[in-house]
Amino acid sequence: MTRFALTVVRHGETRFNKEKIIQGQGVDEPLSETGFKQAAAAGIFLNNVKFTHVFSSDLMRTKQTVRGILEKSKVCKDLTVRYDPRLRERKYGVAEGKALSELRAMAKAAGEECPVFTPPGGETLDQVKMRGKDFFDILCQLILREAGQNEQCSQGAPSNSLETSLAEIFPLGKTCAPESNSDSAAPGLVASVLVVSHGAYMKSLFNYFLTELKCSLPTTLNKSEFMLVSPNTGISLFIINFEEGREVKPTVQCVCMYLQDHLNGVTDTH
Repeated sequence: MTRFALTVVRHGETRFNKEKIIQGQGVDEPLSETGFKQAAAAGIFLNNVKFTHVFSSDLMRTKQTVRGILEKSKVCKDLTVRYDPRLRERKYGVAEGKALSELRAMAKAAGEECPVFTPPGGETLDQVKMRGKDFFDILCQLILREAGQNEQCSQGAPSNSLETSLAEIFPLGKTCAPESNSDSAAPGLVASVLVVSHGAYMKSLFNYFLTELKCSLPTTLNKSEFMLVSPNTGISLFIINFEEGREVKPTVQCVCMYLQDHLNGVTDTH
């Protein structure tokens, strides 16, 4: 079995988030002062986590968030960020730059409801899901290829340290192998991936995990909570498992969703 950790973080708050204005892809709004504080707080919370790969949407609010996170890191401050347009927010077409209430009015006029409604020039939910699936498939191929190369060239990736750094702040429970037990049924992690993206996109990706990959949920989380939109800099952690020698979809285990512990001391700035 090959296993890796996937930590997904929504970008920090922008002025338009606070004002409930649709940004999508066409409104490239920077973080607000509160958003920068949230990113820094997320960075402090994650500062001992040993990430091996970092991916981000190429929009300004995610770029600034991932930079704010890595600046606080004690172990991977200089890790290269791969900016990927497949991680962008859902495209909302003519609704971008308009109030959320206007989008809802458009949907009502069309006899539909949000988020199923697609504004003219926008992406359908299926199109967003396909972008997420494409990114996830390419990510899995990358991790599996690198894991195979590491196995040939060395004693393997530093799995114990990857797991230990996650276990310090996340409720891993039995999802990871004990550090001292090399004979455990659950082998060590070969990678720890950080992804910074957007609310509607993340909801779509997580829906793919749940409906098509049959993601298992912690006992403290129900399906309706799983399908909420992440708060700004909400942190979610998944363990991705591949069975050896089987050309099948991976199994996905959700460790936690939309963690906000790091925001306790962050105050809203007007």
